[in-house]
Amino acid sequence: MITFVVLFIAAFCAGVQNALAGGGSFLTFPALMFTGLDARAANITSTVALFPGQITTGFAGRQHVSDLPQLSFKALFVISLIGGVLGALLLLATPVSVFEFLVPWLVLFATLVFLWGSFFRRTRENSKQLGPIGAIIAQFAISIYGGYFGGGIGILMLAALTISGLAVRNAGATKNVLAGVMNASAVLIFLFSSNVAWTQVMIASIASIAGGQVGALALQRLNEKLLRVCIIILGFGLTIGLFMKE
Repeated sequence: MITFVVLFIAAFCAGVQNALAGGGSFLTFPALMFTGLDARAANITSTVALFPGQITTGFAGRQHVSDLPQLSFKALFVISLIGGVLGALLLLATPVSVFEFLVPWLVLFATLVFLWGSFFRRTRENSKQLGPIGAIIAQFAISIYGGYFGGGIGILMLAALTISGLAVRNAGATKNVLAGVMNASAVLIFLFSSNVAWTQVMIASIASIAGGQVGALALQRLNEKLLRVCIIILGFGLTIGLFMKE
């Protein structure tokens, strides 16, 4: 019961975090491992559990979803769908021992991406834009990574979409929908996997949806920079803990 209480609290905070700044999987992933799941099962279960919240977030900002200057949103949708499926299949084909070896590096990469996107990335109105071929390659690679692990995909997509010519607000809304799309394709694959811990999914889904509603209400009242600092500290702490576990 204690492990499930910890999972509920972590998933609730993850819902708040996703609504405010992103990075909720940093909270649910270790909490799910704490319930006894191996790294791959925790990653798969976290993806399934957080998916309903992603759908509601994407739906809320749908009016700001935009095409790229030389690439339609429909094309990005299809690319994200295919990439998410390939990433999910790749994850299921990865032996647990191999994935557990990769996880500390994936968490470290995601944490560094989150750090860069939170404090070092700058958007310039007159910066050189990424062409349609470059945008296709970037979105496809991000989608595969999203289906496989997913940490940091929001920052990666936000960077790619703004470099491709979208304003920040439109890029944010577009990446929220595309994140839901690539995870939808991954979730459809994971539904047929024995790695999904459905009890944990139910607990974490309810908690994350509730946390998302609280996060939406608190968006104007909490210090986002402080939240980003906390999630980065958590990411580095989780990375160190995972490396020490090996």
